[in-house]
Amino acid sequence: MKSRLIAASAALLLALAGTSGFAATKAEKQDELNKAAQSTLEKFYQSKPELEGEVKASPGYAVFTSYGLTFLLGGAGGGGVAKDNHSGKVTYMSMAQASAGPKIGIGSTEMLMVFKTPAAYKRFVDKGWEFGGAGAASAGAGKHKAGAGEGEKFVNDAMVYTYTKNGVEFGGEFAGTKFWKDKGLN
Repeated sequence: MKSRLIAASAALLLALAGTSGFAATKAEKQDELNKAAQSTLEKFYQSKPELEGEVKASPGYAVFTSYGLTFLLGGAGGGGVAKDNHSGKVTYMSMAQASAGPKIGIGSTEMLMVFKTPAAYKRFVDKGWEFGGAGAASAGAGKHKAGAGEGEKFVNDAMVYTYTKNGVEFGGEFAGTKFWKDKGLN
């Protein structure tokens, strides 16, 4: 039973991952990530207009979209970009999350990280991040959200803003998230 759940979760994650993993060339994959990041930034700016000034004034920022499924045990994965505001350099990155706890959910989440120091941005891009988190009840579909699907917190000298893009989740969990450079896209 547990192996079937894991296999079904893996298949669903691949299905939810969209087309970015199936683009034909490196340039097409980069273009898809850049467009997704810009779209996500625009959504955050519409939701909270003061973020645009915060992002522009920061040493750097990162934008990610992840897709996941959880039923007591869960996982999520996705990709995004990190941009150094001083040099303009874009770094393509991947992310993965594993979780455990009394939580049930499926969906996609968008995340914006605004770094407060150049050292924090450099550390994130060069070494990646690992951190834990917790869940809450939320739901999202299109522009409609309910519950605590939006959030912000200060982590490793960065403000991290998230919201549930599409999907539902309920419960609490302990989750570990890892971010790293995508060697194939940089």
